[in-house]
Amino acid sequence: MPPVLWIGALRVAVYPNDHRPPHVHVIGHACEAVIILDRVTGTVVLRENYGFATRELARIARALVANLAALLSAWESKHGIR
Repeated sequence: MPPVLWIGALRVAVYPNDHRPPHVHVIGHACEAVIILDRVTGTVVLRENYGFATRELARIARALVANLAALLSAWESKHGIR
């Protein structure tokens, strides 16, 4: 799955045929997190975390918020939503 964003060495992916709400998978360092993209509030919400430290999750959240519009666009494009 090609990444839609890199956060340092962490790969951010949108899986095809995935479910709502719009979300991304952040993968790296033998860890993975699933983070919901909230267009209404302009924030992100952690749904699942498998191994990332709290400090790393905060860094990830800042990067995702900074790229929220592009990430939502990628999610919508992959799922045929315009």
